[in-house]
Order: sequence, then structure tokens, then C-alpha cells
Amino acid sequence: MKTIQMTIDEPLLHEVDQVIQNLETSRSAFIREALRLALQKHKIRKLEERHVQGYAKYPIEKGEFDIWQNEQVWGEE
Repeated sequence: MKTIQMTIDEPLLHEVDQVIQNLETSRSAFIREALRLALQKHKIRKLEERHVQGYAKYPIEKGEFDIWQNEQVWGEE
């Protein structure tokens, strides 16, 4: 693990300190988890962009998924 220094504005730090008290964790642990979540969100956003680009490049053709029409039936209720 590496120690870093960062700048954070006072209102944000105050809010973090309130939350970490409720969670009974440390600033470092809280910020590490926030960074992990931000990286995961970034990765998902990039994958979604690739998905959109793929459908823009190869759009769905009419009738392309008709073979699966009967598979969507979930049965009688």
C-alpha cells in the first residue's frame, strides 16, 4: 500500500467524516472504496460506449431476432 497526499475542500471532508463515523471506518478505507466504485463506474461507462458503437456500426436488421420470439413466453400465470 502506498501513502498519498490529496487536497479536499472542507465541506466535502466534513461530510466524509460524518459518514465514516456512522460506518465505523477510516477516511482511507472510505476513500479507497469510493475510488474502487468510481473506477468500476468508469469501466462500465466505457463498455456501454463500445456497445453503442457496435450497434451503430452493425445495426439490428428487421427480423434478426424473430427466431427467439417463442422463447420470450414465460408461461401461463
